Amino acid sequence: MVLSDRSISELISGGRIVIDPYDPVDLQPASVDLHLDRRVLVFRNNSAGYLDLREDTGGLTEPVYMEDDVPFMLHPGEFILGSTLEHIEIPDDLVARLEGKSSLGRIGLLIHSTAGYVDPGWRGHLTLELTNVSRIPVTLYYGMRIGQISFLQLSTRVDRPYGSPELGSRYQGQRDATASRAHLDFDARRHYR
Repeated sequence: MVLSDRSISELISGGRIVIDPYDPVDLQPASVDLHLDRRVLVFRNNSAGYLDLREDTGGLTEPVYMEDDVPFMLHPGEFILGSTLEHIEIPDDLVARLEGKSSLGRIGLLIHSTAGYVDPGWRGHLTLELTNVSRIPVTLYYGMRIGQISFLQLSTRVDRPYGSPELGSRYQGQRDATASRAHLDFDARRHYR
Protein backbone atom coordinates (compact mmCIF):
# COMPACT_ATOMS: atom_id res chain seq x y z
CA MET A 1 0.00 0.00 0.00
CA VAL A 2 1.40 3.39 -1.04
CA LEU A 3 1.12 6.01 1.70
CA SER A 4 -1.00 9.12 1.10
CA ASP A 5 0.00 12.69 1.90
CA ARG A 6 -1.97 12.48 5.16
CA SER A 7 -0.16 9.32 6.28
CA ILE A 8 3.25 10.69 5.25
CA SER A 9 2.60 13.92 7.15
CA GLU A 10 1.54 12.01 10.28
CA LEU A 11 4.64 9.78 10.17
CA ILE A 12 6.94 12.77 9.68
CA SER A 13 5.24 14.65 12.55
CA GLY A 14 5.58 11.57 14.76
CA GLY A 15 9.28 11.14 13.88
CA ARG A 16 8.86 7.71 12.25
CA ILE A 17 9.90 9.05 8.84
CA VAL A 18 12.74 11.57 8.94
CA ILE A 19 13.28 14.06 6.13
CA ASP A 20 15.66 16.82 7.18
CA PRO A 21 15.30 19.55 6.14
CA TYR A 22 11.58 19.20 5.51
CA ASP A 23 9.24 21.84 4.14
CA PRO A 24 5.51 20.96 4.01
CA VAL A 25 5.33 22.68 0.59
CA ASP A 26 7.24 19.65 -0.77
CA LEU A 27 4.47 17.23 0.26
CA GLN A 28 2.72 15.87 -2.84
CA PRO A 29 -0.41 13.64 -2.92
CA ALA A 30 1.62 10.43 -2.37
CA SER A 31 5.28 11.55 -2.15
CA VAL A 32 7.69 14.22 -0.94
CA ASP A 33 9.85 16.27 -3.28
CA LEU A 34 13.62 16.08 -2.68
CA HIS A 35 16.33 18.57 -3.64
CA LEU A 36 19.82 18.39 -5.14
CA ASP A 37 22.74 18.95 -2.78
CA ARG A 38 25.80 21.00 -3.64
CA ARG A 39 28.42 18.25 -4.16
CA VAL A 40 28.47 15.97 -7.22
CA LEU A 41 30.99 13.33 -8.25
CA VAL A 42 32.22 13.62 -11.83
CA PHE A 43 33.93 10.70 -13.55
CA ARG A 44 37.45 11.30 -14.83
CA ASN A 45 38.79 9.56 -17.90
CA ASN A 46 40.09 6.11 -17.07
CA SER A 47 43.41 5.34 -18.77
CA ALA A 48 42.69 1.59 -18.54
CA GLY A 49 39.68 2.01 -20.80
CA TYR A 50 37.36 -0.07 -18.59
CA LEU A 51 36.10 -0.46 -15.02
CA ASP A 52 37.23 -3.56 -13.13
CA LEU A 53 34.47 -4.24 -10.62
CA ARG A 54 36.91 -6.12 -8.38
CA GLU A 55 38.77 -2.85 -7.82
CA ASP A 56 37.74 0.18 -5.77
CA THR A 57 36.38 2.66 -8.33
CA GLY A 58 36.21 5.58 -5.90
CA GLY A 59 39.39 7.06 -7.36
CA LEU A 60 37.73 7.45 -10.75
CA THR A 61 35.61 10.36 -9.58
CA GLU A 62 36.35 13.84 -8.36
CA PRO A 63 34.04 16.10 -6.36
CA VAL A 64 32.67 19.30 -7.86
CA TYR A 65 30.77 21.80 -5.72
CA MET A 66 27.93 23.87 -7.13
CA GLU A 67 27.77 27.48 -6.06
CA ASP A 68 24.48 29.24 -5.37
CA ASP A 69 22.71 30.17 -8.62
CA VAL A 70 25.63 28.98 -10.79
CA PRO A 71 24.57 26.14 -13.11
CA PHE A 72 26.39 22.84 -13.42
CA MET A 73 26.20 21.73 -17.04
CA LEU A 74 25.33 18.07 -17.54
CA HIS A 75 26.22 17.26 -21.13
CA PRO A 76 24.44 14.76 -23.40
CA GLY A 77 25.29 11.18 -22.41
CA GLU A 78 27.13 12.33 -19.29
CA PHE A 79 26.71 10.41 -16.03
CA ILE A 80 27.49 11.88 -12.60
CA LEU A 81 26.63 11.06 -9.00
CA GLY A 82 24.70 13.57 -6.92
CA SER A 83 23.01 13.51 -3.56
CA THR A 84 19.80 14.61 -1.95
CA LEU A 85 20.01 17.71 0.19
CA GLU A 86 17.76 15.89 2.64
CA HIS A 87 18.82 13.33 5.22
CA ILE A 88 16.29 10.47 5.06
CA GLU A 89 15.43 7.82 7.67
CA ILE A 90 13.04 4.95 6.89
CA PRO A 91 11.47 2.86 9.69
CA ASP A 92 11.67 -0.93 9.64
CA ASP A 93 8.09 -1.44 8.47
CA LEU A 94 8.25 0.77 5.35
CA VAL A 95 10.14 0.72 2.07
CA ALA A 96 10.60 3.82 -0.08
CA ARG A 97 10.87 4.49 -3.82
CA LEU A 98 12.93 7.31 -5.29
CA GLU A 99 11.70 8.59 -8.64
CA GLY A 100 12.44 11.52 -10.89
CA LYS A 101 10.22 14.52 -11.40
CA SER A 102 8.15 14.26 -14.57
CA SER A 103 9.11 17.80 -15.61
CA LEU A 104 12.79 16.76 -15.58
CA GLY A 105 12.14 13.45 -17.32
CA ARG A 106 10.45 15.33 -20.13
CA ILE A 107 13.73 17.08 -20.90
CA GLY A 108 15.81 13.90 -20.68
CA LEU A 109 17.19 14.10 -17.13
CA LEU A 110 17.20 10.74 -15.31
CA ILE A 111 17.97 10.63 -11.58
CA HIS A 112 18.67 6.94 -11.12
CA SER A 113 19.78 4.01 -13.21
CA THR A 114 18.81 1.20 -10.87
CA ALA A 115 19.01 2.59 -7.34
CA GLY A 116 15.44 3.76 -6.86
CA TYR A 117 14.73 1.39 -3.97
CA VAL A 118 15.29 2.57 -0.38
CA ASP A 119 15.41 -0.26 2.16
CA PRO A 120 13.70 -0.35 5.56
CA GLY A 121 16.15 0.95 8.15
CA TRP A 122 17.95 3.32 5.73
CA ARG A 123 19.57 6.42 7.26
CA GLY A 124 21.48 8.99 5.23
CA HIS A 125 21.42 11.13 2.12
CA LEU A 126 20.42 9.30 -1.06
CA THR A 127 22.93 9.09 -3.90
CA LEU A 128 21.48 10.09 -7.27
CA GLU A 129 22.67 8.56 -10.56
CA LEU A 130 22.17 11.56 -12.85
CA THR A 131 22.20 11.06 -16.62
CA ASN A 132 21.35 13.42 -19.46
CA VAL A 133 19.76 11.38 -22.26
CA SER A 134 18.79 14.45 -24.32
CA ARG A 135 20.82 15.93 -27.18
CA ILE A 136 21.62 19.24 -25.48
CA PRO A 137 23.24 20.17 -22.14
CA VAL A 138 20.96 20.45 -19.10
CA THR A 139 21.64 22.84 -16.24
CA LEU A 140 21.57 21.60 -12.66
CA TYR A 141 21.35 23.94 -9.69
CA TYR A 142 22.05 23.52 -6.00
CA GLY A 143 18.76 23.14 -4.14
CA MET A 144 16.58 22.45 -7.19
CA ARG A 145 13.78 19.89 -6.91
CA ILE A 146 15.38 16.77 -8.32
CA GLY A 147 13.12 13.86 -7.39
CA GLN A 148 10.43 12.52 -5.14
CA ILE A 149 10.23 9.81 -2.53
CA SER A 150 7.15 7.67 -1.89
CA PHE A 151 6.58 5.15 0.89
CA LEU A 152 5.04 1.69 0.91
CA GLN A 153 3.81 -0.26 3.94
CA LEU A 154 5.39 -3.71 4.42
CA SER A 155 3.39 -6.76 5.53
CA THR A 156 5.48 -6.90 8.76
CA ARG A 157 8.50 -5.21 10.26
CA VAL A 158 11.71 -6.58 8.74
CA ASP A 159 13.94 -8.86 10.80
CA ARG A 160 17.16 -7.34 9.50
CA PRO A 161 16.83 -3.65 8.55
CA TYR A 162 19.39 -1.99 6.30
CA GLY A 163 22.50 -1.32 8.38
CA SER A 164 22.27 -4.55 10.38
CA PRO A 165 25.85 -5.79 10.92
CA GLU A 166 25.27 -9.18 9.27
CA LEU A 167 24.08 -7.53 6.03
CA GLY A 168 27.28 -5.60 5.36
CA SER A 169 25.27 -2.54 4.27
CA ARG A 170 27.72 -0.34 2.36
CA TYR A 171 26.08 3.06 2.30
CA GLN A 172 24.34 3.45 5.67
CA GLY A 173 24.81 6.97 7.04
CA GLN A 174 26.34 8.43 3.88
CA ARG A 175 26.36 12.22 3.81
CA ASP A 176 27.39 12.90 0.20
CA ALA A 177 27.23 11.21 -3.17
CA THR A 178 29.14 7.96 -2.69
CA ALA A 179 31.01 6.05 -5.38
CA SER A 180 30.24 2.39 -6.00
CA ARG A 181 31.48 -0.13 -3.48
CA ALA A 182 30.76 -3.11 -5.75
CA HIS A 183 34.32 -4.33 -5.26
CA LEU A 184 33.32 -5.48 -1.76
CA ASP A 185 31.32 -8.29 -3.42
CA PHE A 186 34.63 -9.88 -4.39
CA ASP A 187 36.03 -10.34 -0.89
CA ALA A 188 37.48 -13.62 0.34
CA ARG A 189 34.24 -14.75 2.02
CA ARG A 190 32.22 -14.98 -1.18
CA HIS A 191 32.54 -17.61 -3.85
CA TYR A 192 31.30 -17.17 -7.40
CA ARG A 193 30.88 -19.91 -9.95
